[in-house]
Amino acid sequence: MFEVTEVAAREIQTLMSQYNNPELALRVRVVAGGCSGFSYDLAFDDQVQESDKIFDANGVKVVIDERSFPHLDGTQLDFVDTMLGRGFTFSNPNAKSSCGCGSSFST
Repeated sequence: MFEVTEVAAREIQTLMSQYNNPELALRVRVVAGGCSGFSYDLAFDDQVQESDKIFDANGVKVVIDERSFPHLDGTQLDFVDTMLGRGFTFSNPNAKSSCGCGSSFST
């Protein structure tokens, strides 16, 4: 399972609308790197692989590759807009530790 909050879904839909491609999905993956070992990667993609996990999360089609899914299972994607900054945040129950900026983690 992968959850997208309503706030994050609205922001994603706004960004997707700029591409005028109804086939776009939000691809979420984990890549090696960052100060804690793994980093999150978000991108729009119109190619879905047979092995991808597909979710409809608050009206957003989310695609996660089979290698990344074990690291992301149960994760919630949110969007925050504060005086200190704005951006997507991850609440990942699989992360044993994360860096100060919140964009990398270890399992």
